[in-house]
Amino acid sequence: MKAIACLEYGSAEVLQFVDVEMPVPKRGEVLVRIRATTVSAEDPKLRAFDHPAFLRIPIGLLYGYPRPRRGIWGMEFAGEVAAVGACVTRFAVGDRVFGYTGVGLGAHAEYRCLRETGIIAKMSPNTTYVEAAAVPNGALTALAYLCKLGELRSGENVLVYGASGAVGTAAVQLAKTFGASVTGVCSTRNVALVKSLGADEVIDYTAQDFRERAVRYDVIFDTVGQTRMHDVAACLTPQGRYLVTVFGFRDCLRMLWSSLRGGPRMIGGASNFHWRPEDLELFCDLIARGRWKSVIDRTYPWREVAAAHRYVERGHKRGNVVLTVG
Repeated sequence: MKAIACLEYGSAEVLQFVDVEMPVPKRGEVLVRIRATTVSAEDPKLRAFDHPAFLRIPIGLLYGYPRPRRGIWGMEFAGEVAAVGACVTRFAVGDRVFGYTGVGLGAHAEYRCLRETGIIAKMSPNTTYVEAAAVPNGALTALAYLCKLGELRSGENVLVYGASGAVGTAAVQLAKTFGASVTGVCSTRNVALVKSLGADEVIDYTAQDFRERAVRYDVIFDTVGQTRMHDVAACLTPQGRYLVTVFGFRDCLRMLWSSLRGGPRMIGGASNFHWRPEDLELFCDLIARGRWKSVIDRTYPWREVAAAHRYVERGHKRGNVVLTVG
């Protein structure tokens, strides 16, 4: 089969198409013929080995250094089940599925084997492969942060900073689904998009600083790493939660300190380790009921993966960038 390989760390030009052995499903596994995948914000960082200093050693141990040990990137996928291993009961050949490979990567290929108990679910009938592939990473991250780490409750006041990215667009929709009042923060060109996702209010950060408003939030969710605890603490309620997906070693110390002293807390974490198949099925239900919209900025043929990487690493994508496979 064909796959996109990263055999050395570097610019987008290091990516190349290679022939690799077709995987065979083992007991309890399914083989998925991938029709669409994504280039997430994490993919260019992995390709370039662009990580905070305190994460370079663990990431190097996980993925290899000075060269990648796992050369096929990609975390999200949609396609159909091509074969099943012994004792598989959740899926059958021909099922249209989507899912998330997480730290296992490997979705930038024509085929991928996964455990049937992994983060994989049947697609809603009214969803295309491109739309389905754009769901898992942003949606599951938003779910973990807002509902698990942030313990979001109905009626709370939520601000999503970076509301037009993959995680941000998911967070706006999910917070509304769970009954919160939502304010999105984004650039001028994305105001209409964020409003269309259900945000009660949208702040254009090029024209207004949300920190200068006399408004307090129960949850501030920074999806892009552009705020700091000392900047937003005054904008939180006494028991407010400041959620961050991008953080360094000093931020970890701030999280510990805020959890010990009481009052507003700073929270971050390896939320993907706690995802379950049921979490993905929640979004199947929302899609089927017309309460979830996949936000897709651009779609590239997978032969143009280098162009997709270059676009994503500019840091201004709206929602998701999808690769069509084949």
